[in-house]
Amino acid sequence: MNFLGHLYLSRRHSDEIVIGNFIADGVRGKELKELTPEVLQGIRLHRSIDDFTDKNAWVKKSKQRLYSEYGKYSPVIVDIFYDHFLAIEWESYYPETTLNDFAQASYDLLESYPHYLTQNVKFLLTHMRNQNWLYNYSEIKSLEKTFEGMSRRASFPSRMETACNALIKDYGLYKEEFNTFFPEIIRFVEELRI
Repeated sequence: MNFLGHLYLSRRHSDEIVIGNFIADGVRGKELKELTPEVLQGIRLHRSIDDFTDKNAWVKKSKQRLYSEYGKYSPVIVDIFYDHFLAIEWESYYPETTLNDFAQASYDLLESYPHYLTQNVKFLLTHMRNQNWLYNYSEIKSLEKTFEGMSRRASFPSRMETACNALIKDYGLYKEEFNTFFPEIIRFVEELRI
């Protein structure tokens, strides 16, 4: 799962757990000692979600379809594809609020805890809000821009700028895999002792 999926899956927890989930990929070693128990729970939640996702048979199918073209970047691409499907089917998963309202509330929450955000995360969050990434996952054109930016920043040739072609080609298959996987991860998170 990418940003939207992680925020959705932590939405019923405390603000600090949401923060921990959001910053998890950028926190290492000694930085962990400076965080509250709840933020650490959020980091553990993020890592549990990633571990479950990596091992899930439906996600593996999606990644395998991409592997010959995108190699090690396949998992990253699938994460974004799945955020796309969550965005377009938002009302099915969270009818209590619109996707845009959820996105704006998420940006507000994250910005209200600046002491937990590194400079890199603050920079990222500014771009997320200014370009409304969470909402714009619903649009293929926005995904194309996302993949183009990621391709420019990749350490090795990634061809991620063409990932939307793969999405469009097998759209129904990715959608079916997401819709089978997502209720499984919702149940997994609900059963976690966090």
